[in-house]
Amino acid sequence: MHQDAATSVVDRYRRFARDEAPGRSVLYTIWAERVVADAEVTEVVARIAETHRQPPLVFAVMRLLGAPDGVDAWADWVVAHADALVAECDRRSVQTNEPQRCAALLPALSLIEGPIALLEVGASAGLCLYPDRYSYRYRRGTEMVSLDPVDGQSPVVLDCALDGAPSLRMPEIVWRAGIDLNPLDARDAEDRAWLTGLVWPGEEGRRERIVAALDIAASDPPLLVEGDGAAALPALAADAPREATLVVTTPGVLAHVPRARRGDVIAAAQRAGRWITLDAPGLHDGWTSPPDVRSDGFALALDGEVLGGVDPLGAWVAWHPEIGSAAQ
Repeated sequence: MHQDAATSVVDRYRRFARDEAPGRSVLYTIWAERVVADAEVTEVVARIAETHRQPPLVFAVMRLLGAPDGVDAWADWVVAHADALVAECDRRSVQTNEPQRCAALLPALSLIEGPIALLEVGASAGLCLYPDRYSYRYRRGTEMVSLDPVDGQSPVVLDCALDGAPSLRMPEIVWRAGIDLNPLDARDAEDRAWLTGLVWPGEEGRRERIVAALDIAASDPPLLVEGDGAAALPALAADAPREATLVVTTPGVLAHVPRARRGDVIAAAQRAGRWITLDAPGLHDGWTSPPDVRSDGFALALDGEVLGGVDPLGAWVAWHPEIGSAAQ
């Protein structure tokens, strides 16, 4: 093991234990602290390819392979199963497919006249391709704004704190498709286990929401293709029905694209149709003006014009009404 790899693991997992896991997962906090403190465990994690060493990915693989929760037994398990763990981590990637993000996407979708052909880059199993099949409960102070699909309340109810007054409506989606380097099938038991396993232990309600969304996707599977976003987008976009407005979404995926390639994905999305994204403000240069959002938020934008700030996973929306009205 190279010392540089071990140092990188210790630094990365120390930051995770200190800054990311607290408040979300007690178990992941404890595991990360043990990675930092236990040289044998550090050595195993350092064997994993650098691009696959993210704590949420490594810990999800451990749980998938049957690691026990108790930290001492867990540390022994990691050392005993090192080869299997390294191999599985190297073939996996974080494919968090959070349907809650649709609560952040909906205000932007509401600005676009239907029918809509929806195409997502980085679609995973496609759970963010069903904004018309979910129910929404936006809390604005003491007011509740409720939206449901035409056939009644969905098994997936997305609760979201709202600041501002966007014009909200259910989108008319007539075609849905996605691109991913490794598309997942909502009907496949192994793929479902991987997606639900990416939920951090301690995140109440999230696993149940993803399972319900997987059931919706499994009942009416989207068209998913394997490939690079920029390269695969033109051909897939050409399959969209001509009578529909093509909307390309990139919710949170550009962070996983090498910086030199992000502009290619954005350009391909803008050439194909309307473009909606959720991104950290400094992630790329695709904005029409510099985003001004909360430090813990992403920017929500339509065709590069920032509409407001949002929680990265859709728990809150801070709408900029003067920007939103200009975008229409």
